[in-house]
Amino acid sequence: MHPATTLMFGLTTAALLWGVLFGAIGSGYFIFGKKQGEPIVMVAGAGLVGMTFVVTSSLWIVVLGLLLCLLPWLWRRLT
Repeated sequence: MHPATTLMFGLTTAALLWGVLFGAIGSGYFIFGKKQGEPIVMVAGAGLVGMTFVVTSSLWIVVLGLLLCLLPWLWRRLT
């Protein structure tokens, strides 16, 4: 990886931007789930926010972010 594209803690610019996007979506999910009394939406929101602190690869941030975004929809369809 080229040193100019790496920011602090091994994050690339893309990983940082994806993390901000999924963190914002996760905050919205968490607030919505809390107001509506939907625990699965709250868990997905907390996961979206928390994963951005743990995962540093752009690819995995996108993959896990999309899976966590779809989690409430899949949960509702399968139950």
